Amino acid sequence: MSERKVLNKYYPPDFDPAKIPKLKLPKDRQYVVRLMAPFNMRCKTCGEYIYKGKKFNARKETVQNEVYLGLPIFRFYIKCTRCLAEITFKTDPENTDYTMEHGATRNFQAEKLLEEEEKRMQKEREEEELNNPMKVLENRTKDSKLEMEVLENLQELKELNQRQANVDFEAMLRQYKEYEEEQKRREQEEDEQEMKAMLEEVQNRRLLVDSDSDEEAAKPSTKPRAKTKPTDILQEDPQPQIKKQKTESWERSVGKLSSRTQLAGLVAVRKPKPPSTPANSTESHGAGSIPPATGPSSSSLGLLGTYSDSEDGASD
Repeated sequence: MSERKVLNKYYPPDFDPAKIPKLKLPKDRQYVVRLMAPFNMRCKTCGEYIYKGKKFNARKETVQNEVYLGLPIFRFYIKCTRCLAEITFKTDPENTDYTMEHGATRNFQAEKLLEEEEKRMQKEREEEELNNPMKVLENRTKDSKLEMEVLENLQELKELNQRQANVDFEAMLRQYKEYEEEQKRREQEEDEQEMKAMLEEVQNRRLLVDSDSDEEAAKPSTKPRAKTKPTDILQEDPQPQIKKQKTESWERSVGKLSSRTQLAGLVAVRKPKPPSTPANSTESHGAGSIPPATGPSSSSLGLLGTYSDSEDGASD
C-alpha cells in the first residue's frame, strides 16, 4: 500500500519542464491582504475618524512606473467603516512611511510637515552655496552671530536664575555629605553601645546563676518535707467543705441570722409574784382553783422554741 503523505514525486524519464504551460497573470493584479491602518485618518465623504491600528481586509497592488532605488511601491485599497467609501494610500520607502493618496486626510502630521519644511530649506541653501562663494560667507557669518546671541541669552538666563535662587549647590552637596557621614557614625556608635550592653547583661546573668547555685548548695534543707501519698486525697472528708460553702452562699444572699441569746430578748418574761400567806393558799386550794403560774406562759415558751429551732436549722 502506498504512502499517504508522499514527499518524493515520480518524474518519468521523458519529463520536460519547458512543456508545462505557464499561467499568464496581469502585472497589475490585486491580492487580498489583512493589514492595519498605518496612521490616523478622516474620511472625506462622511467625516468618520479611523484610528491607527484598525484592521482591514485590503486589496494590494504594485504601482506601475514607480520605483525607489529598485524597491517597488505598493498601493492599498480599504473601505471606510461607516460609509464604505474607498480610501487608498501608498508606501513611501524614501521616508520609511506611508502617503495618503485618495479618499481621506491624514491627521496629526504637523511634525512631519515641519521636518519636510526643514529639509526643503536645507536643500535650497545647499543649491545656493554650490555656485556662489559669497553666499557661503554670508551664511557662515549669520550662523556665528546667531550662535553668539544664543550663548548670550543663555548666560543671561543663568545669571537671572542665580539672582532669584541664591542657592550654592556645592555647599548643599557638601552639607549633605557631612550629614550622611555623621549619621553613619551615630549608627556605628549605637551599634557598639548595644553590643556592649548585651554582653554585660549576659555576663551579669551568668554571675547571678553561679551565685544562686552556690547559695543553694551551701544552705542545708532545715524543714523536712511531709511525705504525702497519692491516695491521701481520697481519705479526706469532703462534707465539711460542702457545708461551709453552703453557709457562705446563704450568708451572701440572705444575711447572717442572729444567735439564740438575741432572739430570747424578744420575749418578755413576767416577774414572779410575792408569796401569799398559808391561809390564803389553803383557801384557794380548797376552793379548787388552779394555782397561778409563776414562770413564763406556755405560748411565749412555744414561740421561743420555734425561733430557736429555726436558728438551729439555719446554722446547719
